[in-house]
Amino acid sequence: MIFWAFSFIWFKEANKSFPPITIVFIRLIFSVIFLTTYLIITKSFMKIKKGDLKLFLTLAMFEPFFYFLGESFGLTYVSATVCSVLISTIPVFATMGAWLIFKERLSMINYAGIILSFLGVLVFILNKYGTFSYNIKGLGLILLAVLSAVGYNLTLSRLVERYRPVYIVNVQNIIGATLFLPLFLVLDFSQFIITPITFNMFKPIIELAVFASCGAFILYAYSVSNIGITKANVFTNCIPVFTALFSFLLLGEKLTVQNIIGMIIVISGLFMSQMNSRHKNIDEALVLTGKTA
Repeated sequence: MIFWAFSFIWFKEANKSFPPITIVFIRLIFSVIFLTTYLIITKSFMKIKKGDLKLFLTLAMFEPFFYFLGESFGLTYVSATVCSVLISTIPVFATMGAWLIFKERLSMINYAGIILSFLGVLVFILNKYGTFSYNIKGLGLILLAVLSAVGYNLTLSRLVERYRPVYIVNVQNIIGATLFLPLFLVLDFSQFIITPITFNMFKPIIELAVFASCGAFILYAYSVSNIGITKANVFTNCIPVFTALFSFLLLGEKLTVQNIIGMIIVISGLFMSQMNSRHKNIDEALVLTGKTA
């Protein structure tokens, strides 16, 4: 959870030297290298069934492609703390998607949690005059990331029973890097090759790839195998708290009383929305949702 919380801060640091597309593309390349090495060492490669190729392509379009576009460009307009709070609502939207598409039954406390989370977000982003206190474009881009993660979640639920999580992430990152390559070549490459590169400039991108995209995921998958998916997933609600704390200490971002109250309401709603409402396949899908970032 600490590694994933730091990912928002590392992106902010990387964005001082590189534009979003460059950060995402290089990060995906590093991630693919590390995960492929891990799969080779553990001999965990699997063969993709012909009928599942379309699902993997759809998966990668949702995340990392649209998800990273929304989150990365959104982070250029809003703070790391705001982004982490909005991203933390993904399980709420995923629960709603499961209810609408898979007809998953929800309890009254789940419905109450969903409503409470949205109220918490409003408390967090609205000022006393009832208008947005943050950049609307940034909020819209983060919303794109959230909705992309929901699409990713619903697609992923059809793959988790047939493929290992680390293998799924590696395949989607390979496809994602391929999708981002044309954007990188057209938009950023000419500037990238003339920019004097230092290790300190690459350091936050390497940290994103090693700790957020690889290390955190492997640690989380290990935890899921030992304490179960539902219990492990509850810990993800701590991410915005950690991000707010680290942003305050390292980036100098300010937290108001209103922000703190909004965050508490959002996290309380998240706990309520996830109380024993989903079947196993939906829970397994949530293991990866929004976390390949």
